[in-house]
Amino acid sequence: MWNSGLKGRDRRSSRQGIAVEAGSSAGSRELAAHTAQLESQAALLELAPDAIVGIGADGAITMANAQVQALFGYEREGLVGQSVEVLVPERFRGGHAGHREGYFADPRTRPMGAGLELYGRRRDGSEFPAEISLSSIQTEDGTLAIAAVRDISERVVAARERERLEAEAERERLRNQLHQAQRLESLGQLAGGIAHDFNNLLAVIINYAAFVAEDLKAETIAPERRRSMKDDVEQISLAAEKAAHLTHQLLAFARREVVQPEVVDVNGVVRAVERLLQRTLGEHVQLRSSLAEDLPPVLIDVGQLEQVIVNLAVNARDAMPDGGELRIDTAVFEVDEHYAVSRPELKPGPHVRVRVSDSGVGMDEETIGRAFDPFYTTKPPGQGTGLGLATVYGIIQQAGGRAQIYSEIGVGTTFTILLPATVPGERADEPRQEAVPARGEATVLLVEDEQALREVTHRILAGAGYEVIVAANGPEALRAVSEHDGRIDLVLSDVVMPQMPGPELVRRLLSERPGTRVLLMSGFAQPILDSGGHLEEGTTLIEKPFSGPSLLAKIAEILERAE
Repeated sequence: MWNSGLKGRDRRSSRQGIAVEAGSSAGSRELAAHTAQLESQAALLELAPDAIVGIGADGAITMANAQVQALFGYEREGLVGQSVEVLVPERFRGGHAGHREGYFADPRTRPMGAGLELYGRRRDGSEFPAEISLSSIQTEDGTLAIAAVRDISERVVAARERERLEAEAERERLRNQLHQAQRLESLGQLAGGIAHDFNNLLAVIINYAAFVAEDLKAETIAPERRRSMKDDVEQISLAAEKAAHLTHQLLAFARREVVQPEVVDVNGVVRAVERLLQRTLGEHVQLRSSLAEDLPPVLIDVGQLEQVIVNLAVNARDAMPDGGELRIDTAVFEVDEHYAVSRPELKPGPHVRVRVSDSGVGMDEETIGRAFDPFYTTKPPGQGTGLGLATVYGIIQQAGGRAQIYSEIGVGTTFTILLPATVPGERADEPRQEAVPARGEATVLLVEDEQALREVTHRILAGAGYEVIVAANGPEALRAVSEHDGRIDLVLSDVVMPQMPGPELVRRLLSERPGTRVLLMSGFAQPILDSGGHLEEGTTLIEKPFSGPSLLAKIAEILERAE
């Protein structure tokens, strides 16, 4: 077909050449040079690896190289004069003429349909994905569009296979993440259920130990016995405090601990923790920090954030037995839609990134995969509970963030924490209430279903001079209130109780006696308070186990606070 096109142009050039030859031999040389140029261009197009088609402004095919026949299945000569739409799939033909007119209006070299999926149509009706480049040349008959067409079927198949493999890998990752979450949820339910009863027992131990310690002050006890009893009481108190700390770790890991989030300056927390770490890490570990300026605040329980940083720092110290460098840095990190798709715990938007890095021994892939599992530890027996990193995981997840690990053997480990940024907010002012009776003159309604804890709490309150109304559950408390003619200044109620949970009791009681102060107590209140584990606005809570002095201080604060 190229030959047909060229012969036609040669004949036109020859006629012009006859007239030129009559006047000058220079015209003959011009004609020969022009003909040689055309033949050279034609030879190059024949050798091109792509199918190349020439199209006139009316859409008619004017030329085609050998690859057109191989790709589309048409005889080259048979295509000349046909509309180029014969090479276009039928579903695209309607808009093709408009695209062609647009190109001839501005005939520049460019890819056709950038960003679109293009297809060609063979003589047998089959289609193939195509990559098409457009250019133009000027001829005696006007502008000619040149389309270079390449079959990219293999590339598309490879891309789709790559996408399939990536999607399969992502599904596997999400399955593993789901299994991890289900395993943590099961363990969390177990830890939470145990913690409720365990905390009640701890409260009894702590407070009865305090009673014994008070009795030891009596002069009638022999000095030898006094010393022995004093040592025993100290051991009871120490064991109870350790057990309480372990319970808080379990609850934090399980995301069942009631937290009181506030707007927190992460850099300020890091600086405060640095002073503690300087004494904790030892001289063989150098602590360095790099804190970003203009870091937005986050919404988190400040004590839990401190616990996260300390746990990671201590973990890093243990990974550097011969010394090394511990780095803590903060930065702003923008989570976009693409990043959040594969990390469902994150929402798009600005986050605060905290990284704790060490130059220690590093972890292998198996250890990285299990690092956040509860009770998993690589330390020798007696040197770790395996709850440190599990606690970190629980706290960060509860705050709406993400914790991840990067580590290489012999190089070190980096823990990265992402927390959603927030903006400072103010609590609404509550209406001022009338002055309340001073400590020792107030009436307290105590509601607790555990008999031992109910009795010890009653003893604490009565010993401080409060008038105490005691109830074992919600219905009993409501009956006691209806039978009490005097004023009730404060309700001290457990949260998790059979028959009627504490918050429900409070709502019903306040409808009858508005203005009554409320103090809730619990060690496992998250499912009752709300789905996020946060206290409702205006709710005051004391966590079990509590000591007598801490309970009395909290009650005094509520009763004496100027609202």
